[in-house]
Amino acid sequence: MRKYLELIQQTDLIKSLKHQEIESYLTEGSCKTTRYGKNNIVHFVGEVCSKLEIILAGKVVIERIDESGNLMTIAEFLSGDVLGGNLMFSKNPYYPMTVTAKEATLILEINKDRLFQLFSDNHEFLRSYLEYVSDHTVILGDRIKHYVNRTIRESIISYLNYECKKQNSTTIKLSMTKKALAERIGVQRTSLSRELAKMREDGLIEFSPISIILSDKFFV
Repeated sequence: MRKYLELIQQTDLIKSLKHQEIESYLTEGSCKTTRYGKNNIVHFVGEVCSKLEIILAGKVVIERIDESGNLMTIAEFLSGDVLGGNLMFSKNPYYPMTVTAKEATLILEINKDRLFQLFSDNHEFLRSYLEYVSDHTVILGDRIKHYVNRTIRESIISYLNYECKKQNSTTIKLSMTKKALAERIGVQRTSLSRELAKMREDGLIEFSPISIILSDKFFV
């Protein structure tokens, strides 16, 4: 466990803790590191959130399956991000969606008793925690609204608008496969391909395996 100390101290939330503190917490077991392989389930739907988890390396996603059986990726969490921060103190602290490691992932777990003690003893840690939870609760809420109750075309258009602003270009370079994009939007790959073809027929876009070009008609 000690070999992860340097990695742990690099995370923004933990920076206020001293090296000796972290080492003692790992030794006594109030903090521990856990590894997950690619596509391993980190938390199942309905599982109790009983600890704070900080991603030290890797990528974790929150996913849900809609009534049609389509897999929807709600949010991605990378190194330095936190799981359970806004859930573990809820009256209903149960994970509402599946949490999956999309690649080999290392997570630091802090149990609730240790977390309470840190809140009491380290106000800098408390401030960082509250800032993170507040900011990311809003972001996650926006992402859920972004995907739920939209048609396939609305979801595609919303994604393309976001990438257009992010890349500052009407030629959107695709950084993921169509399968991954379909999961992100929450539809089957065949449904995504069919809708993209319809949008091309309507003169909204042109596309290739590596990019999607937005026409003037797209913005009307």
